[in-house]
Amino acid sequence: MDSQPHHHPPETTHTPPATAHQPPASTFPTALVKKVKNNLVFRSKWAEINGAMGDLGTFIPIVLALTLAKHLNLGTTLIFTGVYNILTGALYGVPMPVQPMKSIAAVAIANTDFGLPEIMASGICTAAILFVLGVTGLMQLVYKLIPLPVVRGIQLAQGLSFAMTAVKYIRKEQNFSKSKSSGDRHWLGLDGLILALVCACFIIVVSGAGGGNEENEEREANEESVWRKRKWRKIMGSLPSAFIVFLLGIVLAFVRGPKVVKGFKFGPSSIEVMKISKEAWKEGFIKGTIPQLPLSVLNSVIAVCKLSSDLFPAKDVSATSVSATVGLMNLVGCWFGAMPCCHGAGGLAGQYKFGGRSGGCVALLGLAKLVLGLAFGSSLVRVLDQFPVGVLGVLLLFAGIELAICSRDMNSKEESFVMLVCTAVSLVGSSSALGFACGIVVHLLLRIGKFGEGQSCISVWMNGNP
Repeated sequence: MDSQPHHHPPETTHTPPATAHQPPASTFPTALVKKVKNNLVFRSKWAEINGAMGDLGTFIPIVLALTLAKHLNLGTTLIFTGVYNILTGALYGVPMPVQPMKSIAAVAIANTDFGLPEIMASGICTAAILFVLGVTGLMQLVYKLIPLPVVRGIQLAQGLSFAMTAVKYIRKEQNFSKSKSSGDRHWLGLDGLILALVCACFIIVVSGAGGGNEENEEREANEESVWRKRKWRKIMGSLPSAFIVFLLGIVLAFVRGPKVVKGFKFGPSSIEVMKISKEAWKEGFIKGTIPQLPLSVLNSVIAVCKLSSDLFPAKDVSATSVSATVGLMNLVGCWFGAMPCCHGAGGLAGQYKFGGRSGGCVALLGLAKLVLGLAFGSSLVRVLDQFPVGVLGVLLLFAGIELAICSRDMNSKEESFVMLVCTAVSLVGSSSALGFACGIVVHLLLRIGKFGEGQSCISVWMNGNP
């Protein structure tokens, strides 16, 4: 009886070292593979496909404008942005968008002497600064210090800006190569007002305002007809509205320009290393990087992280990692002529609006870009040039509204006041940096009166921060 208890302890003391030795050898790669699989898994097949269309209203017009006006290598841009989409989807597990750097694109389109070398130089300089801010932890510090009402003001301004641009796309004929409107859009036709309005109505009927059905269902739980309403909502919710609208646009592009098929050239475009002169570096930094940097910090990092924490609280999307990934993307791609890219709160809101809930959403979009870039290269510009602009406007409209709606969580008149001042200045002054500065000043002035309430300066400032 006594010998058995004596035999048992040596076995228990001998097994722990074996189990303690094995995890370090296999835990890291196993955990990494598990995390990537979890980040890329589809929550709902059609919803994720639909969500992938949510950012195209921003992506296509800017890429098309730069391709036509500045001879941007479309094939190279599709390949690199496709890889960016796949990697960011695997890394973050949320529909993290890859968008053009809008300020750099606007400067390039408006200035005839701002060519591809200057575009790439400005992208590389912006990326280098963001990368340094990310790896040093300074971006995370900035994220913690910026008051929430100011962040919401930037988001609201960006969302309304998208929505107003979208209405312009729907109402007016567009010349993307000159970034100008050229007259009222006709009611009829393959890119007419009626087509855009029908697409908008279809998306509203299918997608609604985006969420909120659960509360309605609870209120209707005692009604006899609730199961019919739930069945109807399930059927409507399963329709990939944005994907159907985008597919319609592709079909109409071929109908409008049947000769585009003859212009297809199979195979990727040639990828060459960019040659950037000293003058191009100087012009790129002054005209491109300086106006782009505040927008990238505020909208591509700060607003994206806050929106991600709102929509996906279980996911860890830090300002440090987002800033670093934006930097790395452009420090590599811009040297080969790929369009300067960043993340964006508008793209994230648009993809979420149409059903994107995982990294698989943007990874699928990235795979499509990669395949198209390798198969057809820059010859795809002919199809994009025939794509109905009114349809793009509809997709962009809902992305902008979804981003603007995120600012509805201001709980006091004081917070709303700061947010609206920031929004108004950003929109009227056409500068997120100016709106941000005014928002910070107003926030500070409102807080000065609370210094005498027994709170420290830091606690007063941090109250209400993200």
